[in-house]
Amino acid sequence: MLAGSESDLIRNFFSSSCNSAGGVALGVGDDCALLELPAGKELAVTVDTLVAGIHYPESTAAHDVGHKALAVNLSDLAAMGAEPAWATLALTLPAVDEGWLRGFADGLFSLAEAYGVALVGGDTTRGPVTTITLQLLGLVPKGSALRRSGAREGDLIYVTGTLGDAALAMRLLQQGEPVAAELRRPLDRPMPRVAQGMALREVASACIDISDGLLADLGHILEASGVGASLELARLPISKHYLVHADDLADRWAPASSGGDDYELCFTVPQERAGEMERSFAQRGWACSRIGVIEAQSGLRCFLPDGAKYTPHSTGYDHFA
Repeated sequence: MLAGSESDLIRNFFSSSCNSAGGVALGVGDDCALLELPAGKELAVTVDTLVAGIHYPESTAAHDVGHKALAVNLSDLAAMGAEPAWATLALTLPAVDEGWLRGFADGLFSLAEAYGVALVGGDTTRGPVTTITLQLLGLVPKGSALRRSGAREGDLIYVTGTLGDAALAMRLLQQGEPVAAELRRPLDRPMPRVAQGMALREVASACIDISDGLLADLGHILEASGVGASLELARLPISKHYLVHADDLADRWAPASSGGDDYELCFTVPQERAGEMERSFAQRGWACSRIGVIEAQSGLRCFLPDGAKYTPHSTGYDHFA
């Protein structure tokens, strides 16, 4: 079923984010949003694009697409220790399907409400494939944002949650194989670690979110910090649903180490602060795993459970490789 004009589409599906949200002087409906930046805060800005058939299977439920579009941006803010605030949305559609739009908006706004995000503007247009570009703005106390560049020799390397489920689910879907709901959920509805990122502002030396794959994203920390690292694959946190398929994989470590789409945090902590961080996470029921250590020698060295060196076929996802 087709909606009316572009103005009708915006009014019917994307004007429910209240303009009275904190810091919004003017929101959806004008040429620009007007936002008020609180004193003592810095603005963290990120933007991500999802393309149907590339970032998610085209059969994905519209509600899940809306959720994921916001979740991947929230994960970027989490990696900086920022508190989410505002979003803008650019949506390209081949046609206007009211049922799909309603599901997409429900997924988007359900997650936005949970994290206190107000949609304050955007654009809609017609194009050959569904493309969703969402910009997210967050706030962080001045001078306290987490960065990729602070890791130092001796720091311990951690990740939140579990790794590889989303990449494994995508691989199975591409092969036409059935995928258990528990395995597919991280692909369709990743849960950004915003609270964890904010808690890490005072203890982590460096942080990044895992979107392209652990090895690739940890590599960004190493490059920015001018250090190297050793990684123990046996310490990678993998779920029981992943283990069901692990023996059937040519490389059982690939989805968890380089598959991407995890949206967990990879961060480094000085050894003298590690116990404090682990106790804090445990008290809050947050899962994290120590997987390696930062070293002075450049490069990333990965080791199998038997101590042999592991050479990955790929370090992560690259759109243009």
